[in-house]
Amino acid sequence: MTYPASTGWQLHSLIKDSGTLELSLRKMPVADPAVDEVIIRVEAAPLNPSDFNLLFGAADMTTAQASGTAEFPVVTATVPATAMPAMQGRLNQSMPVGNEGAGVVVRAGKSPQAQALLGKTVATFGGEMYSQYRCAKAAQCVELPDDCTAADGAAMFVNPLTALCMVDVMRKEGHKAIVHTVAASNLGQMLIRLCQKEHIGLVNIVRSQSQHDLLKEMGARWVCNSASPHFIQDLTNAIEATGATLVFDPIGGGDLLTQIMAVMEKSLAQSEPYSRYGSAKRKQAYIYGVLDRSPTTIRLNFGLAFGIGGWLLTHYMQTLSTSERMQMQARVLADLKTVFACHYARVLSLAEALHLDEIAIYSQRATGGKYLINPSIGLPA
Repeated sequence: MTYPASTGWQLHSLIKDSGTLELSLRKMPVADPAVDEVIIRVEAAPLNPSDFNLLFGAADMTTAQASGTAEFPVVTATVPATAMPAMQGRLNQSMPVGNEGAGVVVRAGKSPQAQALLGKTVATFGGEMYSQYRCAKAAQCVELPDDCTAADGAAMFVNPLTALCMVDVMRKEGHKAIVHTVAASNLGQMLIRLCQKEHIGLVNIVRSQSQHDLLKEMGARWVCNSASPHFIQDLTNAIEATGATLVFDPIGGGDLLTQIMAVMEKSLAQSEPYSRYGSAKRKQAYIYGVLDRSPTTIRLNFGLAFGIGGWLLTHYMQTLSTSERMQMQARVLADLKTVFACHYARVLSLAEALHLDEIAIYSQRATGGKYLINPSIGLPA
């Protein structure tokens, strides 16, 4: 088995107290693994929307400028003064990026668990994955099936576990169905396949006719295009048919949540005696992202039995028992190439991930535009 180089390249994000974001590649030492650790030669790490918060921070990427060389680029951008207070906790700290990824174990510690992974293709989660080499605890690595590549397993944590946890929330909180507001996303398509397999009602909200048509081709029953003049009526029909009282929304800004919950309230009120406090059935909305940083508009026209809160996968996973987490992980592995399959528009090297033309594309988070980084290509050892 090839021993890793003594150093490896890693993508870093730095926000200076001057208000400048700097993205660059840094050469980092590759330490010997501890007894219970392995060294992974990373071959695939997805560019998830959840990575962009650390990668770009609050920088205005329309101000981005390139320097350095094609092989070792440096990107700088301006962080608006109004956004700097939210960045205080990370100022002047060069931070490695990349939530999840997969690759081949090229060195292992002496423990039986670590040695068993030597030469295996594994996936792991925990940050710093936009790296040529990543040291990880053997217990935090998942060995991929023999017929799976690193690319197949690179995104087996964030989106698949988010979809499974959304369904878990639905069941534990006593809801019948889910409304998802970015249904054409990679996660949204996973959730559709999962709900189809589990026979769960799912209301899918999209933003264009092309997205509507895409999901219909997948077999999604309830698809509502927010750009359509018939959106509210379509949403009403879908919520009445499914009985959905739970919303997962990664957008955050605007008044979409108010629109959805008002439709839920109207549907519920039709089957209950009148109350000036609205329906007694609780409606719950979870905001799990900030795709729109404008204010969230809430008009209290949906009764008083409601909740609106933030939701984060890592926080929710901490509430689960060990057996629940293991069951979810086993479920993802079993359906890795079907329900939880992930498709990529392009594979980039670490250096290419810092080219301005590529950033302009993948930072848009467009449907079908998910990118994958392969840190093992395009750079010297």
